[in-house]
Amino acid sequence: MEEHFNSIPSRYKKGKTKYIVVIGSVMSGVGKGTFTSAVATLLRFYNLNISMMKFDGYLNVDAGTLNPYRHGEVFVLDDGTETDLDLGTYERAIDRNLTSINSLTGGKIFNIIINKERKGGYLGRDIQFLPHVTGEIKRFIRQCAMKDKAKILIIEVGGTVGDIENSYFIEAMRELKNEEGDNNVMFINVAYVIQPSSLGEQKSKAAQLGIRRLMSLGIQPDIVVCRSENVVSKNIKEKISLVSNLPMNRIISLQNLSSIYSVPLYLESQGLDKTILNIMNINAKKQRGYYNKWKKFVSGFNANKTINVAITGKYTGVHDSYLSILKALEHVSALFKCKINIRWIETTNVKNSSDAEKALSGIDGIIVPGGFGSRGVEGKIKCIEYARKNNIPFLGLCFGFQLAVVEFARNVLGIKDANSTEISRTKNPVIDILPEQKSIKQKGATMRLGGYDILIKSNTLASMYYKKRIIRERFRHRYEVNPIYISRLSKAGLIFSGISKDDSRIMQILELPANKHRFFMATQFHPEFTSRPLKPHPLFVEFARSIINKYHYK
Repeated sequence: MEEHFNSIPSRYKKGKTKYIVVIGSVMSGVGKGTFTSAVATLLRFYNLNISMMKFDGYLNVDAGTLNPYRHGEVFVLDDGTETDLDLGTYERAIDRNLTSINSLTGGKIFNIIINKERKGGYLGRDIQFLPHVTGEIKRFIRQCAMKDKAKILIIEVGGTVGDIENSYFIEAMRELKNEEGDNNVMFINVAYVIQPSSLGEQKSKAAQLGIRRLMSLGIQPDIVVCRSENVVSKNIKEKISLVSNLPMNRIISLQNLSSIYSVPLYLESQGLDKTILNIMNINAKKQRGYYNKWKKFVSGFNANKTINVAITGKYTGVHDSYLSILKALEHVSALFKCKINIRWIETTNVKNSSDAEKALSGIDGIIVPGGFGSRGVEGKIKCIEYARKNNIPFLGLCFGFQLAVVEFARNVLGIKDANSTEISRTKNPVIDILPEQKSIKQKGATMRLGGYDILIKSNTLASMYYKKRIIRERFRHRYEVNPIYISRLSKAGLIFSGISKDDSRIMQILELPANKHRFFMATQFHPEFTSRPLKPHPLFVEFARSIINKYHYK
């Protein structure tokens, strides 16, 4: 019986896809995901078909049950996969929808292996990390390359070198290069160069140790990216060059920049794109069209005006919990050449209307984002009431949509105990659990998830903004507007301008008419998930426009 494990899918052709593997060292949270996405954008300038994949070592099958405090935002793909927030960064970088094949966790790969074993897929074999776990990882990666028809597949390895939970994945990448060949797989190591405030100078020893650890695992980096607060000095680059066996032109400095969107252009100035294409033996010419569009987008951050937007939530201590919202606002910021200052409102501290007025003083627009549970809910409702009564542009997202219905029912219809059954047992549940959710006991991947078609009603603001009859947006929720109350809410002036294409009883967009409010809209879906740098989401565009127009900015 052979010791090799066949990880080659049928019809797979070696060399058709090139692989770039990005591995961190020293410490996490230094911008490895941002760098990986910047490389993807940089290579898109050459009109190459780029796809991306993220490996996370945690044993969760997906990110759906992760606490935002611990892991930031849960990003939802169109196919309903709940993923790490880096997948959102990837989609924005390459302007394409990704699927479950682009996300791999430790739990997911072990789940695949255990299910296969139970069905007799390894009959007669004792399943081991080598060759079975590493083999299934390589198979998964190659299947992704085939499905996405990628010229280049960029793979980010979560965590750092030395982590137990990603060690078998790094081994799989070592094997991948051995099998695919030198020109078909390359490694980029992102190392952090520290600069202790007590010394005032850069130190590279930690980075050197991380690189040596990576090399001890059998991986020779082709490029080392030195992340740092300031430009990496020449002598530091020389030390990194010496320890990594690389020429100086393959040691890239990447210090903190004013905008993450300028990172691709900064990397280009150091010749990273040409170095990558040379290593991978790819002959391609830069396509000026997309390149010039990106440069124009980046120039939009040279703002000559400012607006103030409040984000009201309960995870405000961890801004990554609302990362896609922040990115969507950045996209419209560049479009209007307008700086958007964010004020974080911790709604657990908003107890009454007076607190809301004080917290929102000087605010030009209010966003109430998604969330779960009762904590901070009454504060959010007070903020929505303040926005509605004071003609302040308001955008509610998912939970914000549901609470806008609760606020309207309480303060316009006069149903004082109106609430959501998620929050309390009330005689007037204007928000109730979706019928198909009532029998579900498990938590993971059981909500209404992913992309669904929405029917837009004519002669509404939504129809004017979208300019389409049917749109597709992404969802992540268990609750809906209770159909029993829809007629009363509508007669009182709340317009439901978007409904489920498959079930007309499910409301998806609400709005107040333009003659009643400057901008008051909320969505059961998450428009922030589909906003892209060069294609800002229309609802965020119109939200910002309603604020800017007040000041007659041009």
